[in-house]
Amino acid sequence: MNAEKISLEEGKVKPVVDHLNDLLANYHIHYQKLRGCHWNVKGTSFFTLHLKFEELYTAALVTIDELAERILALGKPPISTFKDYIETATLKEIQTIGLKDTLMVKALIEDLATLIKFERELLKITADAGDDGTNDMINRFMQFNEKNTWMLRSFVNED
Repeated sequence: MNAEKISLEEGKVKPVVDHLNDLLANYHIHYQKLRGCHWNVKGTSFFTLHLKFEELYTAALVTIDELAERILALGKPPISTFKDYIETATLKEIQTIGLKDTLMVKALIEDLATLIKFERELLKITADAGDDGTNDMINRFMQFNEKNTWMLRSFVNED
């Protein structure tokens, strides 16, 4: 399948797919960081953060699947190895074992800022390509991340 099958120009879709794969790699790193935070959070905020981290990693997993499937819908293969994710992603892994709960939250706030930046850039690229389907999907992800940035910043009193 190629982009023409869904009424998009092949040449305009390449930068969309490239940026979708970059975002996919970053979401994989973010997802694993969320899992580590979920597993390793301790302290008086355990119950609150354990549930929030689970909510966030569940959403990230759905996002990962939607990104990969959109890349496929555009007629290209999504990257799919941890080696590719680590090499491609801007986000970096962190050690969550023994990490203070507020430092976990701050690390996730930084991740969300990076993801939002990528998503804003991708919105411009998808608009230029006339790719409203990808644009709508990315806009939805960005809105979720913006809301959760506000919530996490409020949690650590950085609002």
